[in-house]
Amino acid sequence: RGSHDESVCAVDAVYQSDEPDLNLLIASAASDSTVRIWSRHGSEAKCIEILQFGNGFVMDVCLSFLPGSNVPILACGGDDCKIYLFIQQNGQFQKTLILPGHEDWIRGIEWAVCGEDLFLASCAQDCLIRIWKVCTKSKQLPETEDDSIRLKENVFTVKDTDTTYAVTLESVLAGHENWVYAVHWQPSFSRDGSMQQPMRILSASMDKTVIIWEPDKESGVWLEQVRVGEVGGNTLGFFDCQFSPDGSMIIAHAFHGALHLWKQTAVNKKEWTPEVVISGHFNSVEDVKWDPEGEFIISVGSDQTTRLFATWKRKQETEVTWHEIARPQVHGYDMRCLAMIGRFQFVSGADEKVLRVFRAPKNFIENFSNITGIPQSSDLPEGATVPALGLSNKALISDYLVPYLSMLYKCLLEPPPEDHLLQNTLWPEIQKLYGHGYEIFCVACNNSNTVIASACKASKKEHAAIILWSTTSWKKLQSLPFHNLTVTQLAFSPNDKFLLAVSRDRNWSLWRKQDSSESGPVFSCCAYTDKNTAVHSRIIWSCDWTPDSKYFITGSRDKKVIIWGQCDLSVTTEGNMLDSIKPCSTILDAGDSVTAVGISRVLTPHGRYIVAVGLENGKIILYTWKQSGQEPTLTDWTTCVEMDNSQSHALAVKRLCWRHHAGRAGHNDLNSSEWLQLASCGADHCVKIFNVNRFAL
Repeated sequence: RGSHDESVCAVDAVYQSDEPDLNLLIASAASDSTVRIWSRHGSEAKCIEILQFGNGFVMDVCLSFLPGSNVPILACGGDDCKIYLFIQQNGQFQKTLILPGHEDWIRGIEWAVCGEDLFLASCAQDCLIRIWKVCTKSKQLPETEDDSIRLKENVFTVKDTDTTYAVTLESVLAGHENWVYAVHWQPSFSRDGSMQQPMRILSASMDKTVIIWEPDKESGVWLEQVRVGEVGGNTLGFFDCQFSPDGSMIIAHAFHGALHLWKQTAVNKKEWTPEVVISGHFNSVEDVKWDPEGEFIISVGSDQTTRLFATWKRKQETEVTWHEIARPQVHGYDMRCLAMIGRFQFVSGADEKVLRVFRAPKNFIENFSNITGIPQSSDLPEGATVPALGLSNKALISDYLVPYLSMLYKCLLEPPPEDHLLQNTLWPEIQKLYGHGYEIFCVACNNSNTVIASACKASKKEHAAIILWSTTSWKKLQSLPFHNLTVTQLAFSPNDKFLLAVSRDRNWSLWRKQDSSESGPVFSCCAYTDKNTAVHSRIIWSCDWTPDSKYFITGSRDKKVIIWGQCDLSVTTEGNMLDSIKPCSTILDAGDSVTAVGISRVLTPHGRYIVAVGLENGKIILYTWKQSGQEPTLTDWTTCVEMDNSQSHALAVKRLCWRHHAGRAGHNDLNSSEWLQLASCGADHCVKIFNVNRFAL
């Protein structure tokens, strides 16, 4: 008898002795319609019992001890709207009592010991919370019948101790307007050598509220004391909640993974204010880019959001921490890619045929300046909003809205809480770019911010064409057909003379900028690989350029990393460019499928290129490379740093992006800086920023 056959949805445990390491009793519920009882002695755990629930599902379990004894009691709540109480007798859990009352699936149950009594709080999809009381029933003479109203008692006797217990319904709490997903007691605390249990519970619901309940001091009736939560937004309410140990803070997590934190104010105990809390994507992060000045990063993910992270500089404090300070785009499609168009403008692509261009509003730039301590100035719309039935963020510039904007778009001095991020940090959408036949897969912008290149998912050559767009007229400049399958990444050379594309068809293509026409620059294919000249044998996922535009790098699922260029630099004529672009490095075996590559714009003090390689297993490896002669040699590569498991991603690395500018807060010249910064994003929902000491490479 071992582990569950399906996913585990609930687990609880109690210590059966004063020595925590000696004996731990654990109950777990899973989708296989069983509750399993486990015993842990020291470091060894084993399943000692399986409770079968037929075709039903148990949603939550909770363990405790009967009042005044060391007899374990297990409560199970599930999809049949009943609470099952099991008592351990003779080493086995016996079904002792069934508590009806809820009218929909039970989502949460939790015990609390208060003096000589045991209380059970339960919540369900019927929008109600029920509080049950378990107490010892004294062996007294049968009471004489009278006309007083009494609560119905459920009575049971434990044979091992010959003690009778009574279970009564203490209260029913109605206040939520949708499913109640979680209910928790405030944690007990030690006072004068004994444990004290506050009579206070916290509930979280799909109605987007979290409520604190307490009994009235005079009447003893349970009442709602505090209600906090979200207003508006396209969220689905709260999934779980918890008190802090002292009850002065509450945290809840929303259905889409966001955390919310509230703190009790010192002056008014009934007033709770939102606090700064960690945040991030709740699905795979597909792309990440630095702002050209190196002062913030923007990421997009499969959670259908675009998020902006920057440093928070507290006054009179040296500590600087990274936080999400804006959510420029909350979309209806999974996001795939983005590119910065200057400082406060970006273009993003999602699982739709349209590219969308966004520009920062005035409110964001003011708040960005306040939070980071970096002065900015702008003349832009105040903010943005998403219409109820649309996907486009509309700028708020109407005259009649001006009096209300100061209330809605308040001045922030610290990172905004989740509900503010959801609604009040959107950027106005200024343009849509139509032209692709399938979902957008990659996008890039040149360094002079004049041309955007994009590509979409494709299984035929006509759909795999790269489209170039003007950032001044927002019109289509050119279509570049070459590849037969999806172009996976695009990269302009730092000098803007070349555009590099890599594809699922295992080839790359290089496009040279010709003389500009009236509408904009014209690119023509000057080099490529095909079936005869290809070195990669699997999909090429990623590419990048060296800072001098002499070489470019490709990374593939075949575990190969290759640096290409005109190895014989004496050949410069256009005619032989196709023949002169060859591998300038030996093939680097990265040990696993390569999913991302990035080259720093700054060299090591010895003039070597710094190369970051991201793998499908989540690891990031830093190499340096320098061409030593006409023929590539293995010694040109040096392995510098391999991130350990605590630093690496848990799943595939999706993108690597080096910071290209020191920023106003840093050195004026990045080449004089000791530290470089590398941003990475992965399928493990994480965005990571690494400090890299270039003098140590």
